[in-house]
Amino acid sequence: MKNTSVIHFFFFLLSLLTTFQLHQQIIPLNSRAERAALIQLRSSLGLKTKDWPIKSDPCLTWIGVHCQHGSVNRISISGLKRTRVGNQNTSFTVDSLANFTNLVLFNASGFSLHGSMPNWFGFRLQSLRVLDLRFCGISGGIPVSVGNMSNLSELYLSDNNLVGSVPSSLGVLSRLSVLDLSRNALTGVIPSSFGSLLNLRYLNVCCNSLSSLVPTQLGNLASLVVLDLSSNSFTGTVPIEFGSLMNLERMVIRNNSFAGDLPDALWSLPALTFLDASDNHFMGSLPDKRLNANVNMGVFNLSHNMFYGVVTSVLRRVSSVDLSYNYFQGKMPDYARDVAVFDKNCFRSLSGQRNVKQCATFYTMRGLPFDNFGLPNGTLPLPLHGHKNNRRMFVIAVVFGTLGLILPFVILVTSLIICRKRRKTTLKVNGSGPVSIERAYGEVFVYEKIVAATDDFNDENLIKNGYSCDVFSGVLENGIRIIIKRFDAHSVKNSYMEELDFCSKVSHPRFVPLLGRCLENEKEKFLIYKHMPKGDLSSSLSRINDRDDERLTSLDWITRLKIAVGTAEGLSYLHHECFPPLVHRDVQASSILLDDKYEARLGSLSKVCTQEDNIHSNWIKTLISPPLNLILDLCRASQQSASVTATCAYDVYCFGKVLLELVTGETGISGSSGSETNDLLKSILPYISTYDKELVTNIIDQSLTVDDDLLEEVWAVAVIAKSCLNPKPSRRPLMRFILKALENPSKVVRAKTTSSAKLRVKSFMGSWMRSNG
Repeated sequence: MKNTSVIHFFFFLLSLLTTFQLHQQIIPLNSRAERAALIQLRSSLGLKTKDWPIKSDPCLTWIGVHCQHGSVNRISISGLKRTRVGNQNTSFTVDSLANFTNLVLFNASGFSLHGSMPNWFGFRLQSLRVLDLRFCGISGGIPVSVGNMSNLSELYLSDNNLVGSVPSSLGVLSRLSVLDLSRNALTGVIPSSFGSLLNLRYLNVCCNSLSSLVPTQLGNLASLVVLDLSSNSFTGTVPIEFGSLMNLERMVIRNNSFAGDLPDALWSLPALTFLDASDNHFMGSLPDKRLNANVNMGVFNLSHNMFYGVVTSVLRRVSSVDLSYNYFQGKMPDYARDVAVFDKNCFRSLSGQRNVKQCATFYTMRGLPFDNFGLPNGTLPLPLHGHKNNRRMFVIAVVFGTLGLILPFVILVTSLIICRKRRKTTLKVNGSGPVSIERAYGEVFVYEKIVAATDDFNDENLIKNGYSCDVFSGVLENGIRIIIKRFDAHSVKNSYMEELDFCSKVSHPRFVPLLGRCLENEKEKFLIYKHMPKGDLSSSLSRINDRDDERLTSLDWITRLKIAVGTAEGLSYLHHECFPPLVHRDVQASSILLDDKYEARLGSLSKVCTQEDNIHSNWIKTLISPPLNLILDLCRASQQSASVTATCAYDVYCFGKVLLELVTGETGISGSSGSETNDLLKSILPYISTYDKELVTNIIDQSLTVDDDLLEEVWAVAVIAKSCLNPKPSRRPLMRFILKALENPSKVVRAKTTSSAKLRVKSFMGSWMRSNG
């Protein structure tokens, strides 16, 4: 009885707490001034009535408006759309924000606010902690008054058209933990006052026109985790004070004009897992010191510089490093072959190196000893003998004769290279802020733990032999199931780095979560992902009954449509919310993983790459592509042309095959290619008509229970699939339109008319997109 009384008392307290929390959540807006300010903001921004309905309480129903104690404390207009009238005036008119005295967050990411940032922000929004104005189209300069926002902890101004210098007043924002000014047109220097931002964890100023020296005061930022100074015009040396950044995990300084030595102290930073110092003018040798025992380094990119000398034992502690396009000499140690990219250096007996004359000239001009590829000192390749003068005259004639032909091409290629460098950028990541290093790379697993989890990579745990790796299932000591991707460092160099790089930049619930990595083994690298209980779509869609060999369909139509929508969300994020757009390149049923609630998660991320902008020939693309960038190789698609470039339209085509698989239940459609796909489509597509619903019943999976209402949805999805499979890539719908159609299939096939009882179909690529785009 006593125990029963205790339990009853416990539930009584729990109910009181729940009632209190609910009471806290439903307190309506009690300030007339704030309500008037919200209505004014709604009017000035031209927001739609359905998002901010004027007759309802803002605290209860308005999208993006959050209140505390009856007062507005957070406003997010990110993702909201303007009315047709509102789209005619997208200026930065948010004066009514000044009336919210308790506002701690204003998020307008992706919402057009053309014009200059109001100067009064710094004087009237004193309580603001988070200001997110990414991708808003803002012009003008950053107001000096922003330095008065003393409570500000996160400031996002990236991907706009900001000009002018960076105000030194930002250096007084002592609570600032995130500062993102990337991808603008800012000029001048980084203010030395930034050295006072002792709580700063994320600093990104990449892709601007900042110049001069980097202030040594940045070495004071002991809390800094991510530092990105890339794609600017910084000169001088990297401050030796950076060796004090003990929490720094990611440092990107590529594509600048840094010179001199790279400080040895950087190699000993205990937390550093990624350093990209490529495309600079660094000159020096690798450190020949023993690293601290607690150093666990990851990926380094030193390519396209002027490093020289021999490879030292420091590479034993690096999981992967790009040394290409430097002047390293001597013999490449065996241990370094497993971790290094070493093209265009001066190594002995290796292919793809600089010629001996280039190497000798570099070392001689700098008074450095050169081992001459192991040849005796002073030995150079033997000159050609006989008819020297005639040969020289012939060469001169050929050069001048062809100069007029090759000069335009040289100019073209040079222009492409310059444009390519200027367009180097990082990925846009929507959400509350940049992806944290902990969340991106996850836990560090020791090799023994991986071996134990897979029973020494027993064949019974092998899931499949993939494109770039083998995939195993495993169980940790605590009973948690995991998926392990094993990469051969010899055969697929850098593929695991590309996958890690993707996870460090992109975060979305529609991707299979990365739990961690194991990079300590010289010959094999491992990435560990969360186990998806329902497996992949191809195995969940239908199973084989071993007893009587009958197919047992495991997914009803509602679940199939749910999976289609979830997959489209992930692809739409890659295509439309990442900058530059990303292409998955492996969209098929086996790449769509399902959690315990059949929520779709995209896997097979090793092929993800940036979308190709131009359709130049392969050899030009090879010429202008820097190493360690995501590879823009050709992707195969089953259509009239034999191959297509890495474009979002290719993903759409592959997604169309997945939709057909969901409609027909015929597994293997999405994984087919070439003539096999053509034959399948010839047997299916004739039964998909935008004017005859009943025709589709000839191809619907017969095991599905489909009533008349569901039949309309199945028909709509089939119509969407057919649009995705258009032989002309330019005629395929964008993924964001596909997602919108899947979320409400009836809009695809149901015309708003009462003139006929019969359904009339709108063209998916025509009137539907115009009325809903």
